[in-house]
Amino acid sequence: MDPEGLALLLPPTTLAALADSWLREDCPGPNHAALVTGAAPSQAVLWAKSPGVLAGRPFFDAIFARVNCQVSWFLPEGSKLVPVARVAEVRGPAHCLLLGERVALNTLARCSGVASAAAAAVEATREAGWAGHVAGTRKTTPGFRLVEKYGLLVGGAKAHRYDLGGLVMVKDNHVVAAGGVEKAVRGARQVADFALKVEVECGSLKEAMEAAEAGADLVLLDNFKPEELHPTAALLKARFPGVGVEASGGITLVNLPRFCGPHIDVISLGMLTQAAPALDFSLKLFAEGTAPVYPALP
Repeated sequence: MDPEGLALLLPPTTLAALADSWLREDCPGPNHAALVTGAAPSQAVLWAKSPGVLAGRPFFDAIFARVNCQVSWFLPEGSKLVPVARVAEVRGPAHCLLLGERVALNTLARCSGVASAAAAAVEATREAGWAGHVAGTRKTTPGFRLVEKYGLLVGGAKAHRYDLGGLVMVKDNHVVAAGGVEKAVRGARQVADFALKVEVECGSLKEAMEAAEAGADLVLLDNFKPEELHPTAALLKARFPGVGVEASGGITLVNLPRFCGPHIDVISLGMLTQAAPALDFSLKLFAEGTAPVYPALP
């Protein structure tokens, strides 16, 4: 999907509410620095100082809209950044522009970092000749899930389930609590009805076969080594060709190609949101009528 179109997934009321909460967190009381800057019309350039994938424009826009500033973009969502890149320009009253600065930069940096990691993962699997789905997980930052899930999509990965209501995921603790794989899957199928799929986390071929036999739509082979994963997936697919197979656990950008195989449909990586480094952006004010130039890097 074209990254530019992904902004349509984000409800405007949700964007505004998130922007409000982030701004309130950063400035819940008097903004003393506003008396230093005043309210004169000002302008600043957004610079990208590290390579990666640009993601998070809708959040950046929403933050500055809440403080009466306007953003003009020079690069589309999903662009590959080559530093130092002039990405956007922000205009508004000086005290408002600086009020939104750090919140907007934090959001854009984090979202772009996730998108960059996702893009690297997808590229690694394609280079390995694998055509399955690279996905994230629910291992996201509290209060920041929408940003990180959106970043996954911009980077070309799949978001996986957004929350507990998006898929009935039967994990190891559910199996223990229910008294076994068959009972757990049977209960999951009842609550899933026709609207939701059921996925079962399995730690062995035996559990995977039990889950598929009981009616699981997908089987998650968790924490398998590559040399164990592929034979297990092959045997499972031979008996249950309609069951989807997901691999997860201990997968990084370095070892990812080893988990790609003909019987694996999805590879999910928690590190895409847990460990993705943020990109480096800065916002620099410049005088009206002058050409903005970023200071030379040391």
